[in-house]
Amino acid sequence: MAKVYEFLANGFEEVEALAPVDILRRGGIEVKMVSVTGSNLVESSHGVVVKADLLFENITDFSDADLLMLPGGMPGSKNLNEHEGVRNALKEQFEKGKRVAAICAAPLVLASVGLLKGKKATIYPGMESYLGEDAEYTGALVQEDGNVTTGAGPAASFPYGYKLLSYFLPAEKVEEIKKGMIYDRLLNS
Repeated sequence: MAKVYEFLANGFEEVEALAPVDILRRGGIEVKMVSVTGSNLVESSHGVVVKADLLFENITDFSDADLLMLPGGMPGSKNLNEHEGVRNALKEQFEKGKRVAAICAAPLVLASVGLLKGKKATIYPGMESYLGEDAEYTGALVQEDGNVTTGAGPAASFPYGYKLLSYFLPAEKVEEIKKGMIYDRLLNS
């Protein structure tokens, strides 16, 4: 079974953190939310407190990860970017050719550790400069380039989550989960 870790820092965006976790778990993917705050309780940018599964400091390495992902939000993305352990884990994952993903403001973390060089990427509108000169900003809702997936913001949370799920399940199973979540009705409304 695939294994995914999502890093949570104070100030994360709720929908960007929880919708992809929900979608992946519906698909049977093992997802662990990892707090980088020193506490299992992490406060979102809108004051919602979420209980993480694990504390960063209690994990020896992330070598069993198939995907490392970052929710956006401010100051959550800034807080993730300032966490040296998160930065190192992302670099190691990427260098092994394994998947990394970030949504909204969080692609700035990927850019700051050099993972977007020569890559197409998206980020929350108005934050394009945080991708750096070496990335190609596409403005897409969800952008995939090799082992890097980026999303543009809260509205991208569902398509971003389904894109991540598609790495681990056949297309027909992803479509079944979309249908069960009445995602098709959203698209057709």
